[in-house]
Parts: sequence; structure tokens; C-alpha cells
Amino acid sequence: MAELSRRKMLLSGGALGALGALSMATPAQALAWTWAPSGSVAGTGAGTDPRWVWDEEADPVVAALFERGDVPEVNRLLWDWTRNDQPLPDGLPSDLLAFMEKARQLPSWADRGKLETAAQFNKKRGLYLNLLNGVGGGMLSTAIPKEARSVYYSAGGADMEDRVAKTSILGFAVGALNAFRPDGNCVVNAVKTRLVHAAVRHLLPQSPHWTGEVPISQEDILVTWHTLPTYAMRKMLEWKVPIGSADSAAYLHSWQVTAHLLGVKDEYIPATWAAANAQSDQILPRNMGPTQEGVELTDILLGQLAEQTSPGSISRPIVNALGRYLVDEQVANWDQIPREPFWERTLATVWPILVRFREGLIPLPLVPEIAWTIDEALRQYILFFLTKGQETKIVIPTGNRPG
Repeated sequence: MAELSRRKMLLSGGALGALGALSMATPAQALAWTWAPSGSVAGTGAGTDPRWVWDEEADPVVAALFERGDVPEVNRLLWDWTRNDQPLPDGLPSDLLAFMEKARQLPSWADRGKLETAAQFNKKRGLYLNLLNGVGGGMLSTAIPKEARSVYYSAGGADMEDRVAKTSILGFAVGALNAFRPDGNCVVNAVKTRLVHAAVRHLLPQSPHWTGEVPISQEDILVTWHTLPTYAMRKMLEWKVPIGSADSAAYLHSWQVTAHLLGVKDEYIPATWAAANAQSDQILPRNMGPTQEGVELTDILLGQLAEQTSPGSISRPIVNALGRYLVDEQVANWDQIPREPFWERTLATVWPILVRFREGLIPLPLVPEIAWTIDEALRQYILFFLTKGQETKIVIPTGNRPG
């Protein structure tokens, strides 16, 4: 299987083409993988560069679904599979059923107590997390060439509102109060996303627009992971949001479990924030840079945000300033986010004050509940806007972007 995966990476130009595409953003000496598996939740591992590791369990199963023409029927059967404790539907192909029964299990190292603490942390910090994981993480993702091109040329690139809605489903599921409880849906949506990733790995190399190795390697998932919890924690600390050690560890743990459910090998999942920061510092620089696809996606995402917040108003300049405020100057320039001097100065002045004001109120009775209600209403509004009120769920794509 390892040899098969190594042969797959040679598709359409292979490693040399991929490294050439990233050379504009990363110095050659930054390309070596040196992160030690001793810093992972597994505590050990082979130390293989995750750029050349994919999903040896999901990929052959999903490829077989395509070969047999089973994908539409599987999507129909899985449409109503929505709860963590819900049995898998009857009629699934036996190979898929066996894979999903294993994939839906929490790792042996999962800590229910920490997952509950993480849910309460999400309740208290929902405003920051939604802003950072949604807007900030979005701006970072469009400055990752492989991710931007993967999104742009896959089926989701043709309908970004639907694509963002489906991405938000998983993000909101991780942050839900019942995320990992029996009545939650984080496990369901993570496993469905894992199937989607395997489908993209099968489909995208068939696109005439795709060059390089097979997409969504273990490193690609880790890169995205670091634009979410690692980035969010760093920004909250930068904003001087007071976060206790138990909350910090629990928030990390919820994302460790999510990474496992997405098919990331335990030897690549950081065990501590120090390990996460070290891994992020190594793999983000070597994976980031400008692309025309990323610029177009950024414009679409910021346009959607402006429309969500205040249709028909002057909110786009404010949204542009927010995008620039949440990421560093280089990323903002790669994404070609327009400069808005007035709003940039205003945000830089006002936001720290708002954080201090909010943190002064959080310890008061009922404030976390009220804050959660507002944050949850915002989440539901965003999903309603993106889906035009239509029921949307994560499904296996059946093709690439048309044209």
C-alpha cells in the first residue's frame, strides 16, 4: 500500500511539479520534514513525510464505489444518517459498511471529560471561534495553493455558497455543545468529510486543470487543521483572552479527536500546544503562497460575508478590513484583499477594547448562555443564507468542476 501511494504521487508531474508550484512561496531549505512523532498523541511513529501519505483505508473503498457506480445510492442512504449514536443504514455496500463502522469509533485516547470541557469552552468563546475559524481560517486557506486549487477545480468550486455551507457544517459540529455526545453529529460529519476527501483524491487527478500529486495528503489536512485550532488559539492569546489550562487542553483535545476521525494518523496529531505550534511553524510556510484561484476564492468569500452581514450596504469595505486584520500582511497581499485604511485603523483600535469589555462581562451570571444564544443564532443565519433555506448535508461528490 505504501508503494501504491508513492506511485500515485507521481501522477501528472509528481513531486517535482508540486515543489515547483510552491517555490514562489517557500525557500528550498524549508521543505524538509523534521517534526518528531514523539510530539504526537501516539508518542511514536515512522516519521514519514506526511506530504506523501494519504488515506490507505478510505481511498480504496471510495475508489471501488466509483468503479461500481455506487456513489449516488450511497449518498441517498447516508442522507438521513445524522446522529453519532445512529446505526448505519441498511443497504450500504459491505466494504463501505465495514470501513465506516471502524471510522466512526472514537480513538482509545479520547477523554469524555475533556470533550465536555471543550463544549463549555466553545460556549464561552463562540464569538471569537466563529470569527477566527470562519473568516480568518478562510483567508488563510485561500493562501494555500494546493487547497485553493483543490477547492476551485473540484465540484464545490462551481458553487461556493454550497461549498462553504458544507465546510461550515463540520466546523459548527465540532463547536456544538453536544458535538461528541450520542445525540450530536460531529462524528457523523467528520466521517462523511473523510469520504469526501477520498472522493476528491479519486476525482481531481482526472481534471485537465489539476497537475501535481494526488490532493489532500495527510499534510494537506494538517495544514488546514492548523488554520483552525492552532491559529485560533494563537490569535485569542494575542488578543489577551484569558484561557485557563484546562480549557486550553480541552479545546486542543476536541480537535485532536476530530483529526483522528478525519483519518489523520495518530503519529501526526500534536499532543500539546507546543507540539502543535512547532508543527504549524514547519508546514504552513512551505505550503502557503499566492494563486489566481486563491484570489478569486477570497473575493467570493468576502463578498458572501458582506452579503450575510448587511445586504446592499457599504459593509464590503468593513469586511475587507476585517479580513486584513485577522491575517498577516503577507497573506492579505497574496489574497489581494483591498486596503481600507479608515476601517483598518478603526478595527485595530476598537477590537482590543471590545475584547476587554466582553471578557469583563463573561464571568457574570447568564452571560455565557446569552452569548451562546447570539453565537448560535449567527451560525444558523449563516447556514440559512448559504443554503437559501434548503436542507444541506455533506455528500460524496460525483464529479469535478464543470468546464
